Amino acid sequence: MSEVSTKPYLIRAIFQWCVDQGLTPYLSVHVDGRTQVPRAFVQDGQIVLNVSMDATQNLVMGNELIAFQARFGGVAHHIAVPVDNVSAIYARENGHGMAFEVNPSDPAEASEPDATASESPPATADTPPDDGPKGGARGRLKLVK
Repeated sequence: MSEVSTKPYLIRAIFQWCVDQGLTPYLSVHVDGRTQVPRAFVQDGQIVLNVSMDATQNLVMGNELIAFQARFGGVAHHIAVPVDNVSAIYARENGHGMAFEVNPSDPAEASEPDATASESPPATADTPPDDGPKGGARGRLKLVK
């Protein structure tokens, strides 16, 4: 029997902690061919997603896939993110959360070029991330392998 990864459980735990504390949970995601997100909002092969209950519909955080519906620029999109591609989950307000190592499945898919990505600001479902935690505090993320 192979060992099951703790990553999806830790993601759900940090998500629940954010919700319990009244904070906004954000996911930082490595985008590759398996990731279903609006490509216009991808920058440098990454996207930041607001996964709060206010920003998503039908959120399902499974062991292999995180899926939901969200609006980007007023347009509804189905989002599907492999848990393996999540590089961090953290609270927008204070930066507290956890970072994870991401191993791209295919180097050719690791960073799909997108002509509009460099021109678009980083975005989450209708709530763009700010430049960092409020009050100048630095967030603390722990790398989990």
